[in-house]
Amino acid sequence: RLMPELPKFDDEDLKSYGDEEEELALSPPAALMSILATQELLLENILECIPVGEFAVIQPLSDEFCLVLGYLLTWKLILAFFKAASSQLRVLYSQYLRRSKSLNKLLYHLFRLMPENPVFSGPTSEVPNKDTKTFFTEELHLDVK
Repeated sequence: RLMPELPKFDDEDLKSYGDEEEELALSPPAALMSILATQELLLENILECIPVGEFAVIQPLSDEFCLVLGYLLTWKLILAFFKAASSQLRVLYSQYLRRSKSLNKLLYHLFRLMPENPVFSGPTSEVPNKDTKTFFTEELHLDVK
């Protein structure tokens, strides 16, 4: 709930950036980016032996699973932050992510974490091979109990 409110504070400071020669960049919330940097290093250690194109098998409720989940939830917060920002701020934030290579790292991690066949293992119908449900076709509910 808090993330959409944060860009307002950067929006007020946007006027002070003015016209400068170099391309400007503005960091999303520093605390969030610090956590992301730590998670990127840890995730890189876990996935370093897996090339892009192959996928890692992460066991549910393992330490690696918790780390990957935390990493993806951190990105969810960053995307919520971006969504609430004005277009001018999005440009500055995206410049920061480009320079820090965080977006590149996200894509590398996603392509190593994405399963080869993302079949949805939830409740299925009795008719086999008809309208196979995948994680891309079904809405996923992530309610914490």
